[in-house]
Amino acid sequence: MASLLVDKKDVDFVLFEQFDIMDLTKKRMFENFSKAEFDMVLDQALKFAEDELAPTNRDGDRIGAQWDKGKVTVPPSFHKPLKLYAEQGWVSACDAPEVGGQGLPIALFTAANEMFHAANTALNLYPSLPHGAGKLIELYGTEDQKKKYLEKLYTYEWAGSMCLTEPGAGSDLAHISTKAVKIDDTHYKITGQKIFITGGDHDFTDNIIHPVLARIEGDPAGVKGISIFIVPKYRVDDNGNVGEFNDVVCPGIEHKMGLRGSATCQLSFGDSGSCIGELLGEPRQGILIMFHMMNEERLNVGVQALGLSSTAYLHALQYARERLQGADIGQKGHSTVLLPIINHPDIRRSLLWMKSYVEGIRALNYYAALCIDRRNAEQDETLKNAAGALVDFLTPVSKAYSSDRSWEICEQAIQVFGGYGYCGDYPVEQFARDSKITSLYEGTNGIQAIDLLQRKVPLLKGVVFKYLTGEIDGAINAAMAVPDLVPLAERVRDAKKSCITAANYLTNMITEGRIQQAFISATPFLEVVGDTVLGWMHLWQLTIAHKKFQALCGEKNARTPGEQKKLIGENADAAFYSGKIHSARFFINKILPIVEGKVKSIMVEDYSPLEIEDRAFGEETKK
Repeated sequence: MASLLVDKKDVDFVLFEQFDIMDLTKKRMFENFSKAEFDMVLDQALKFAEDELAPTNRDGDRIGAQWDKGKVTVPPSFHKPLKLYAEQGWVSACDAPEVGGQGLPIALFTAANEMFHAANTALNLYPSLPHGAGKLIELYGTEDQKKKYLEKLYTYEWAGSMCLTEPGAGSDLAHISTKAVKIDDTHYKITGQKIFITGGDHDFTDNIIHPVLARIEGDPAGVKGISIFIVPKYRVDDNGNVGEFNDVVCPGIEHKMGLRGSATCQLSFGDSGSCIGELLGEPRQGILIMFHMMNEERLNVGVQALGLSSTAYLHALQYARERLQGADIGQKGHSTVLLPIINHPDIRRSLLWMKSYVEGIRALNYYAALCIDRRNAEQDETLKNAAGALVDFLTPVSKAYSSDRSWEICEQAIQVFGGYGYCGDYPVEQFARDSKITSLYEGTNGIQAIDLLQRKVPLLKGVVFKYLTGEIDGAINAAMAVPDLVPLAERVRDAKKSCITAANYLTNMITEGRIQQAFISATPFLEVVGDTVLGWMHLWQLTIAHKKFQALCGEKNARTPGEQKKLIGENADAAFYSGKIHSARFFINKILPIVEGKVKSIMVEDYSPLEIEDRAFGEETKK
């Protein structure tokens, strides 16, 4: 029975056939792993997701996280799977054995994480944050801080959070007002408020460790004056024992459109004057340190969006196969036989549209994770630096492009269900509500687009962008060697050329000082990059799938279209590779050509958004 969470065959295809993850085992870091072990991890992850996480997803939405008199509780059904999450070691699965991890490749865990998000993304957010908090302490903490906090975060005995946003300072961290007053070289009194803190308080663990951005009294304004502190909910002694309450209060949680099982908290630090934090790293290094966690979470958001997209598509596919509605449109009103709606052309178009995007953003996110593994495992400095630069470049694309497409995929899934999709009897409306936040938190997608254009395209004087387009050329050249694939390779090549044209045009505008004019097109440019990368991923997959399908047809002596159709009906591998071929064809032929129009639009010299007067947007409304 196929899963309603992920297409496991496609997960395996991307990891083992497209990216050849086993190549990592040639590196010292991963040399002790076998394919059997990787398969076991994926099978266990899917079983855990289906058996423990997915059954509690509805509770998360209907019951939600609750706040009462300063205390936050998660839905009761969350406690068992969260306990199992800790017991099975998923939090530190990719960390070194020396710090209690299993040392798995991040690309492999990304596949598991997709399954977890597809099953219950609200629940999955709770254990994702202690890893980020722990990683900051592992990288920047003192030996005493590691001894006190690290093991309990990585084993999920304690939870974690990420405390940046304040009521008066959202994405603009330069204006945070949380204050730190020095007690000694390590300890500071913390006072201030933070908002939108995922998992900021709950009843699952005995303690929650908050990395908190604050400004040491007397330090300069702006981001350069910000430091970061370890602020536990309950103080921790030198032996790692939980002590007295640390004056960290949750005055309320947000009532949200989606992710209702995830407690999004307001936190007050030091209302009674007794909140103590430990300086992490050096003074005024706060932004540098916190961005390590933020970038990890941005990549996690891309996978979150992927998981929701995957399960939304698979639910729509199942429904389309079961729902009887309408007669054969080709019979011109003469037929009275009701058909499963998957037989109707527009539904088939919608399903293939969703399938092609899901498979494309799966490859995008797994590839970004694979680049992290290559950066971490590679000993050749040139290759290590290239992989790291690709991670930096792809982070805003993975986060923003995946999340924008996720919202659209979930909307299309609702459309397949028709009116039923709008009702709570089916889960797709929840998937849509849960997915919307992915374009908003960890930096809105507009901020990701600015980051891509302002920082990532010019990275190393444009070398990284050129390296990426060179990788795309490799896939194009491989496909050009197969006569049947030449037209598709040419379309990907055209999209790549248009993408380069847009990048050059916008970076020249910035160089000329026309920065605001360039940033009008930042979001369309990120879409162009995302489309082009997905075109690359699909062409890469198509080249493999075409070869495998042709080999199966030769092996089974299926030469004619009729024989091949029969083979697809009888052979699961033939059906899968045929599906990959059609996904790639659809994306490259029907979606990718839109890149050219987007780039033409970017290059039109019209700056209406900058020129329109505020009042011309519409009359002010009375408060």
